[in-house]
Amino acid sequence: MFPHVRVLPGTLILAAALVSPAGAQTPAAQTPADYQAVLTALGRGGDFKDSVLKVNIPRSDLKVTIGQRPAPTPFGFGGWVAMTKATDGSEVLMGDLVLTEDEVNPVMSALLNNGIEVTALHNHFFHEQPRIFYMHVHGMGSAADLSERLKPALALVPKPPATSTASPAPAAAPSLDTAALAKTIGHQGEQGGPVYKITIGRDDIDLREHGAKINARMGLNTWAAFAGSDADAMVAGDVAMLASEVTPVLKALRSNGIEVVAIHHHMTGTNPAIFFLHYYGTGPASKLAGGVRAAIDELGRHGATH
Repeated sequence: MFPHVRVLPGTLILAAALVSPAGAQTPAAQTPADYQAVLTALGRGGDFKDSVLKVNIPRSDLKVTIGQRPAPTPFGFGGWVAMTKATDGSEVLMGDLVLTEDEVNPVMSALLNNGIEVTALHNHFFHEQPRIFYMHVHGMGSAADLSERLKPALALVPKPPATSTASPAPAAAPSLDTAALAKTIGHQGEQGGPVYKITIGRDDIDLREHGAKINARMGLNTWAAFAGSDADAMVAGDVAMLASEVTPVLKALRSNGIEVVAIHHHMTGTNPAIFFLHYYGTGPASKLAGGVRAAIDELGRHGATH
């Protein structure tokens, strides 16, 4: 994987979120026919933007608590797979499936038996119930072929409950000062139900596979999700880092009282290697945002290591 990778100078830019909406979805009429066929074949929703088809696999069937505190689906339980075209016209597939511990090995076998690689398996949280694991996947082929190879695994992942036909209750007003969060972190986010999520691409890293750009929608991104109130919030997120950035980011988070819950890769064979760090914290929203900003400020400052 990733035979042609180089790092370009630059700064972080706001990019599309992977597990929450980011801007208006592309109308179905503008989605390439082969990608529209993928959505139909998989029976899942999704969108096409920035040359990437993203298929949503949310786990809203799960009622997750973290330290006995309810955590809504957009807080970090939205699985996905994405496709983008390589220079030879084939598809590069990447994704992140959200699974309970009993689902991990059956889904893994279904993927491997159908020629889809599993590139990582890890946690995002401590003290969550039920226990949740995240499985990263990779594949190459045509859009139709990849969708058929994914079907057996996705058949083992429960779909969200059918939407009620009753009139929905009015949405509650956000209890977080999202403008203040965006100002502190330096990037705008998107509101997804009770969760405000900010996603930042690593476009300073020109990561490619078979000529296809691996951008934020393909998984190369840093994000922070906030829920709760200004006085009593929780934050969870993921930081995409070069090797030289790992220790400075760790120090920034820990010095601001934010827990580090995992350090790992999502993709294999990258050059440079990309590391991902998951974190979680509770407390006043402004303090949490300041800690996240301190970590983000370390990105792009320490240079490549190759």
